[in-house]
Amino acid sequence: MAKVLCVLYPDPVTGYPPKYARDGIPVISKYPNGQTAPTPQGQLGFNPGELVGCVSGELGLRSYLERQGHELIVTSDKDGADSVFDRHLGDAEVVISQPFWPAYLTAERIGKAKKLKLALTAGIGSDHVDLKAAADHGITVAEETFSNSISVAEHVVMMVLSLVRNYLPSHQYAVNGGWNIADCVSRSYDLEGMHFGTIAAGRIGLAVLRRLKPFDVHLHYYDPHRLSSEVEAELNLTYHATPQSLVQVCDVINLQTPLYPSTEHMFDDKMFELAKKGAYLINTARGKLCDRDAVVRALTSGKLAGYAGDVWFPQPAPIDHPWRTMPHEGMTPHISGSSLSAQTRYAAGTLEILECYFEGRPIRPEYLIVDGGKLAGAGAKAYKLN
Repeated sequence: MAKVLCVLYPDPVTGYPPKYARDGIPVISKYPNGQTAPTPQGQLGFNPGELVGCVSGELGLRSYLERQGHELIVTSDKDGADSVFDRHLGDAEVVISQPFWPAYLTAERIGKAKKLKLALTAGIGSDHVDLKAAADHGITVAEETFSNSISVAEHVVMMVLSLVRNYLPSHQYAVNGGWNIADCVSRSYDLEGMHFGTIAAGRIGLAVLRRLKPFDVHLHYYDPHRLSSEVEAELNLTYHATPQSLVQVCDVINLQTPLYPSTEHMFDDKMFELAKKGAYLINTARGKLCDRDAVVRALTSGKLAGYAGDVWFPQPAPIDHPWRTMPHEGMTPHISGSSLSAQTRYAAGTLEILECYFEGRPIRPEYLIVDGGKLAGAGAKAYKLN
């Protein structure tokens, strides 16, 4: 019997289950690159479109795991030596966590997790796991690659438009009973004709570029792995050899690069000095890609016209985090990749990975981040160990 320790975000304050707005969701069987959506062999422990990413939802895993004789511990209490997570970590064989409410598997925690064999991310993004420590301890790290990439791309487009068109303050005027048209439009512009650039053009970054092309913007990108000439021609893309080159010419900048030591705080005061006055920055990748206080300074000085994102550090962000109160922000909790549609896919993928692990079958290469003591599968293309 294995102990499976699962960390999920808390239930709705209004109670669980919620009253759903819709009766179901569209069926997505394949992703844009041809990869099939998760295909577990067993029956899902939930109906597609249900809220399963919170504690009571349990990713729909309890029935499967208990039928197999395994123990499932689900908690949102993840921080501190006395947390439920730390109390059970020592004898957990599998740890499941989400990027939205991450259980940070530091090198210290991994050193104490003597039985840990599989660290599974329900969603995309495994940087809350110390990947080098996981590799050194022979721990497999896996995630459901592409399961919520389009969800995040849609969120990026929403944030771009909300900043450029000054939607959030304008909505607040309406809520407050006002009709302040001049106040609303004094910071409102058309996106048409602007220069939009994405730093990293992988699954999410490329999906964002495709979705913004109909807005008649000039599209730019930086990525260590240049896209094919066919894709560049299709989208009329301008390639930049460095992030700095892109930042200097773009009106809207989108961050999609993975977080590892060399990209931490890549957007600092020095990078903001290169940006156009009045540029907008979108970040749905990772909060630590930006220097926290440099973002505040750039907004306060007017160097940035707006900053929107749903990623913070740490997560959840403390009440006094300055991004909650800085001017011209469009922040949300980390929700971009946890829509009910996305939850269906990453929960199904979690079940698929667990089935493979417990039955001794290979986990899909596109789901692997670390395996056999080294970066593997999707991880070898997206991460670095130092």
